[in-house]
Amino acid sequence: MEKNDQDALHTPENPQSGDEREDSGCSRFEQKDDTCGEAGPPSKAAHGDFSDPVYKEIALANGAVNRMTRDELRAKCTELKLDTRGVKDVLKKRLKSYYKRQKLKQSAAAGGPGDMYYDYICVVDFEATCEENNPSDFPHEIIEFPMVLIDTHTLEIVDSFQEYVKPELNPQLSDFCIELTGIAQEMVDEADAFPRVFRRVVAWLQEKELGTKYKYALLTDGSWDMSKFLYTQCRLSHIRYPQFARKWINIRKSYANYYKVARNKTKLSCMLENLGMKYEGRPHCGLDDSRNIASIAIRMLKDGCQLRVNECLYGGEAQSVPISAPLEGAPPPQRPKSRD
Repeated sequence: MEKNDQDALHTPENPQSGDEREDSGCSRFEQKDDTCGEAGPPSKAAHGDFSDPVYKEIALANGAVNRMTRDELRAKCTELKLDTRGVKDVLKKRLKSYYKRQKLKQSAAAGGPGDMYYDYICVVDFEATCEENNPSDFPHEIIEFPMVLIDTHTLEIVDSFQEYVKPELNPQLSDFCIELTGIAQEMVDEADAFPRVFRRVVAWLQEKELGTKYKYALLTDGSWDMSKFLYTQCRLSHIRYPQFARKWINIRKSYANYYKVARNKTKLSCMLENLGMKYEGRPHCGLDDSRNIASIAIRMLKDGCQLRVNECLYGGEAQSVPISAPLEGAPPPQRPKSRD
């Protein structure tokens, strides 16, 4: 759910989370084990050995790219059979990443540094109950639970999951919520409550052997999906917050850092526009939002971005994960446990 299209939809987010929710100018009681984990020593994957001669070659290539005009960048992308869509800064980053990957591949063949990445990335974008003018303590309940699975080897969406959820605290959807999300009252009336839906989510993830055979991470469009919606819903449903959802990739942070743009320019529509892409589907449909977010993630991976966990839940709030933290996948998903 893109949270910054309607200022009235949500209350301001904790500034410590680092998640930006403002509109841009473009055309959205925890247990003791509530921890991000201790940060270990800087990982080799995060910092690398920059004394390797390959990095001098990469720096020279970067300098050449920086001197190119937009037309020259597009021509070079065409020559190399790369995507030519996007603003100038995106094209520069795409070319630099291409040259970096080529240099590192050559170096890796000779025993030099290489890259690491997850086998799968699972995109989550909840839709939740809302009012046109939410009070600060409004209890948002999840009413759509979508997931989209990206294979990082093939760079394709390989599967998806979607179920609607019956809200229990406020079972009657507001007219505003129905219009915003496109979710009709009968759709949630006929759905199961969150604990049952969540058990099927876990079973779906387990069928994919995520966290056992394959390394994976969750990815969201901002911090709210985990730190607000899932956290609140678990408390309302009297189940423990799942361990596998305690860390995630906030694509807004990844996008801003990789393409060097301001955080208030990372609204979903802005990210798509700057990458030369268009939204496909219905905005605020959780599954369609998730698919578009996945398309951005795939584009970033193709451009050479190493998406990695950058946020975690601590004390019921989203906190940043330092770049020095070891690169690791989410743990195997487990059936939800009661808090009682």
